[in-house]
Amino acid sequence: MIVLIETRASVAQAYLDGFERLGVIGLHLEPAEFAEWIGSCGAGETSALEAVIAGDFEGREAIPRLLQGLVPAAAIALVDRRALESTLTLFAAGFDDVIAKPVHVQEILARAGRIGMRNKEASALQATGQLSVFADGRDPIVNGAVLCLPRRERRILECLFQSTGAWVTKAQIFNRVYGVFNDQFDESVIESHICRLRRRLKAELGYDPVESQRYLGYRLKLSQQTCKTHVAASPRQSQHGIVAQAMN
Repeated sequence: MIVLIETRASVAQAYLDGFERLGVIGLHLEPAEFAEWIGSCGAGETSALEAVIAGDFEGREAIPRLLQGLVPAAAIALVDRRALESTLTLFAAGFDDVIAKPVHVQEILARAGRIGMRNKEASALQATGQLSVFADGRDPIVNGAVLCLPRRERRILECLFQSTGAWVTKAQIFNRVYGVFNDQFDESVIESHICRLRRRLKAELGYDPVESQRYLGYRLKLSQQTCKTHVAASPRQSQHGIVAQAMN
C-alpha cells in the first residue's frame, strides 16, 4: 500500500488513479491526518506500507521522524520544481529519495521498491535467474519470457518476493493487495488467488515455489537453481500514461 500525503486533492487523486491502474492500493491523507493515523497504527497496518510519499507542503520535513522505528517503508518527497538547497534539506530530514515532477507512477514504484529491498538487506540479489520480479507494474519474467498475471496475483507475488524466505501472514498479504481499510472482501479471497498463482508458477518453473503453513502463512522458497532478482527500475516511460494532473 502507498500512502500519499498531499494537500491538493486533485493532485492526490491523479496519482491514486495511476497506482490503481497498476493494481497498487493507495491512500490519500492530509498532513494532520497522517500524523494521527501513523500514531495509532498497529503492526498489521504498518507492515502493509510500501512507501510514504509526501507532496509539496509546509512542514513535511517531519514525516521521516514520524516513520522512524515504526515503518520500514520508503519515505519519498515529491517536489514541484528541482532546487539544490531544498533537495539537500529533504535528504537531511531523512527522506530516502526526492523526485521532481513530472514523474510517471511506474518510476515512483520502481524507486520505492528498490529502497524497500535495500532496507531489507536484499541488495545481493541478482537479475540473471529463472525468476525476475518487479515492483513497478510489470509482469514477472520466468525463464526469459513474460508471465502475464492478473494484477492481484502479481501483487501477491511481489509481496512474497520482497519477503523471500520469511513467512507472510494472510492478513499481511490482504492488507498489501486490498488495503487496510477494505471491508468489501474477506481475507479468505487471498487463498484463491494464491492457489491460482501457485499453479501458474509450478507450470513454468517445474516446482511449486510457494510454501504454506497453518498459523504462519505463506513464503516464497526458490530452488538453488533459481536466482532471485532485485527490484529493477524501468526506464522513463513515454508521455502516454503520465498522470497529467500531477504535473501542475
